[in-house]
Amino acid sequence: MSIPHYIKQVDNGVWEIGRDFKKGMNVPARIYATESLLNKMEESVTDQVTNVAKLKGIVNHAFCMPDGHWGYGFPIGGVAAMDATEGVISPGGIGFDINCGMRLAVTNLTVDEVSPQLQSLINQLFKCVPCGVGGKGMINISRGEFRDVIEQGAKWAVNKGYGWNEDLERTEEEGCITGADASCVSQKAIERGFKQIGTLGSGNHYLEIQVASPENVYDKALAQTFGITKPNQIVIMFHCGSRGFGHQVATDYLQIFLNVMKSKYGLEIIDRELACAPFHSPEGQDYFKAMKCAVNMAFANRQVILHRIREVFADVFKTTPQDLGIHQVYDVAHNIAKLEKHQVNGKEKEVLVHRKGATRALGPGMDGLPEVYKRSGQPVIIGGSMETGSYLLAGTEGSKETFCSTAHGSGRTMSRTKARKQFYGRDLQKKLKDKGIYIQCASYAGLAEEAGAAYKNIDDVVKATEVAGISKKVARFTPIGNIKG
Repeated sequence: MSIPHYIKQVDNGVWEIGRDFKKGMNVPARIYATESLLNKMEESVTDQVTNVAKLKGIVNHAFCMPDGHWGYGFPIGGVAAMDATEGVISPGGIGFDINCGMRLAVTNLTVDEVSPQLQSLINQLFKCVPCGVGGKGMINISRGEFRDVIEQGAKWAVNKGYGWNEDLERTEEEGCITGADASCVSQKAIERGFKQIGTLGSGNHYLEIQVASPENVYDKALAQTFGITKPNQIVIMFHCGSRGFGHQVATDYLQIFLNVMKSKYGLEIIDRELACAPFHSPEGQDYFKAMKCAVNMAFANRQVILHRIREVFADVFKTTPQDLGIHQVYDVAHNIAKLEKHQVNGKEKEVLVHRKGATRALGPGMDGLPEVYKRSGQPVIIGGSMETGSYLLAGTEGSKETFCSTAHGSGRTMSRTKARKQFYGRDLQKKLKDKGIYIQCASYAGLAEEAGAAYKNIDDVVKATEVAGISKKVARFTPIGNIKG
């Protein structure tokens, strides 16, 4: 199909929809994509990103990343910054799985060393990192202590012995976003979350053992900075978030916002999925504090999972995690809203950046980078499907154009329902094993939903980010083992 006339190319890999496309747009909308990816995007993406452009206080542009596809409210892959004084906050711009994100760790093992132990590793990881719908963790804490978790984040976990201090240094916000307030969270959210620390969840969440082969390392200097130092090195990547807790926080406040946005604040209901409130309203501030609790829960969740991974590897190889060199590269959120300073109309301004299925991508020297990555820029972790592989990128100076944001994954091309009808989980598991990828799953239906053919080509997505200059390719990882919910 041809690209619609109202979408104009304004730069390499950058396409714009003007304000005259839809009544009420406050800013243009921009889609970052190659021509091929843009041609395959659903029309609903255009509709959603231009609706986002109508939100009060939005500045510069409403963005959609190359992996963009239909989502709740914002498209998945959506980015928008709101004026911190006059703008709104919208749960639809953050997502139900608040701080769904990625964590990457390296090891000093090679594929030849791991292959004989692969099934043992995956089987033990499957036992020690609960996955699937509902899934309860192995850490027994009270509801009261869970309130400490959601205010302290990964720092709580490390203080309890579930990790190392260096993990915090290599986590966005050092694993704890300040200003979280457990009093803004409902009892129902607490009930859904307090047993789920250290769990993977379901859907597109996964834990994967991967290989960094020499031909897939594109920038050796950056790769070494990020810990990729030997041929066919084993790395571990996982993807999960705040589980039922974050979902309940979003659900609670969506209803609160719908009740007040028009009657109390005179805000147009553009789409019920874009329910919002003025950022500095009591309701907006309460949601922001509750959202931060979910952000911290997810950081703690991923921290405990990394601890379990270290335990399993150490047990299988009869040594210590330190001897195996299991060091965290980075942990980054891709469903979040944060107050940040960016250039707006040539002046630095504080804005509330919504990232919904989009990854922060700080370039070299930018504020917020840990000291170890000041020169290199931020590691950016782009998860792919279990069949195709994943990427490690680096943030660039060019990401300033997108409020320092880039893609977060490969992005779906097929609904979960359609994937379940087209693929069979048992057949897929066997097919992948024949290809050298050993998989354990909580549900064969869930496995079918995540078939590689249900996703965009991750190589195309990453190429689009490079063409547009918003992140830089460092290495591609090939999966050999995976656990899925």
